Amino acid sequence: MKLRTIAIDDEPLALRLVSDYVSKTPFLELVGSFDNPLDAIDFLSSQSADLIFVDIQMPDLTGIEFARSLEDAPKIIFTTAYEKYALEGFKLNAIDYLLKPFSYEEFLKAAGKARKQVELEASALPSIEANNQFLFLKSEYKIRRINFNDILYIEGLKDYIKVYVSGEDKPVLSLNSIKSLEQKLPEEKFMRVHRSFIVNLDKIETIERSRIIFGKVYIPVSDQYKDKFQEYLDKNFL
Repeated sequence: MKLRTIAIDDEPLALRLVSDYVSKTPFLELVGSFDNPLDAIDFLSSQSADLIFVDIQMPDLTGIEFARSLEDAPKIIFTTAYEKYALEGFKLNAIDYLLKPFSYEEFLKAAGKARKQVELEASALPSIEANNQFLFLKSEYKIRRINFNDILYIEGLKDYIKVYVSGEDKPVLSLNSIKSLEQKLPEEKFMRVHRSFIVNLDKIETIERSRIIFGKVYIPVSDQYKDKFQEYLDKNFL
């Protein structure tokens, strides 16, 4: 699990240092760095973050004021050259307080505290099991519920997938990989028959010369998947 992390500091060198520290830490992912907390607030209005490293002494809005402004705030680690702000920072339930100049070892220790806290909170949440009935796909700025029984086949196109649904003229286009979708589909219903195609086994009606026919569409069964597909046919052949 990687923590989505942003860094905020009006001093370019300090911002670069924290950003570099974040980038070299395996369990952190740098999703934004800002020299102005107002830009960070704008970012957080549409994006999520798990952890924020923020300087306290900044013009326009201090790090303390920034932290107070956040609703459902991520984990906060304050960075500052002034030790006098430590108490106020901890009143805001900050994870830690890094006094400049701080080493990577000190940074890593503080980040580790944040990771433990996030993991502890996540383990306390009730788990939700995946189902074998449907999944949700983001498509054209909407989230679509796709019932597995309605899927005919899926086509992979580099960074996108097309999900062909029974009764719909156009496929559902989503920014996903065919591999990631394959992992979400129930194995007893779906089979990958080609690098670019997954088919719903229940929807297969006609097979001709190692090709599965869906209306006017011919889906090839490639050599890589031919044995597995043949095994399925043998088990269901009269």
